[in-house]
Amino acid sequence: MDIDGEKLEQTVLALLHLTSFEVHHQPRAWKGQDWQVMNALHEKGYISDPATKAKSVALTEKGAKMSKELFEKFFAHK
Repeated sequence: MDIDGEKLEQTVLALLHLTSFEVHHQPRAWKGQDWQVMNALHEKGYISDPATKAKSVALTEKGAKMSKELFEKFFAHK
């Protein structure tokens, strides 16, 4: 099966919004997604490095904004 990596990354980023929470005014999300996709999101500057012992990743300002926008685009009633 041929998978559209960009769509997959957008969907995962949207789902990170669903599981996001704040720690010291920094948005974070649980990192239970595919490692390859998480690494791609890190390389694009949306999240902190997922290769740590922490069970969550920090969303950058850009990542938090994009995550919310994509979540609303994909899952909100219109």
